Amino acid sequence: MREFSSREFSVTLEEMSKATYDDVNLILKLYELRREDKMRTARGWFVANFKCKSMTEFGQLCPAGSEANAFMRQVTSYWDMVSSFVTAGVLNDELLFQNARELLLVWIRMEPIIADLRGAYKDPSNMKNLETVAKSYAEYLNNASPEAYQTFKARVGG
Repeated sequence: MREFSSREFSVTLEEMSKATYDDVNLILKLYELRREDKMRTARGWFVANFKCKSMTEFGQLCPAGSEANAFMRQVTSYWDMVSSFVTAGVLNDELLFQNARELLLVWIRMEPIIADLRGAYKDPSNMKNLETVAKSYAEYLNNASPEAYQTFKARVGG
């Protein structure tokens, strides 16, 4: 078992990976937020419509100031925020992976344009938490079943 240590603490990977009641409560709160009417509308729009493969398509689908642009930003910023909880060590990643496959869908849909989007915004860290956690999520699925991630990606990739 791998051990992490410093002058401040010593903890094993096994201890770090156990979900807590706080993790569960945060997952439930995040679920509540996903059910809010505007968020539900934005999520529905994103799943049905956001399948951009280029910045040209993105500009046509989500022009600045449009409702579509607001929906896209609401969904991606929500999942990037959730991902930041994992990267900051506040939320157990495995518990999230068991309850939030939509995060992976959002990343799969954003991945084709993320490099160009980061360049256009002059922000190389744009959605970096989402990317980091989604890649870990894909690895998690592949460990559970070698074909799970590719099958999911083929189904939702757009």
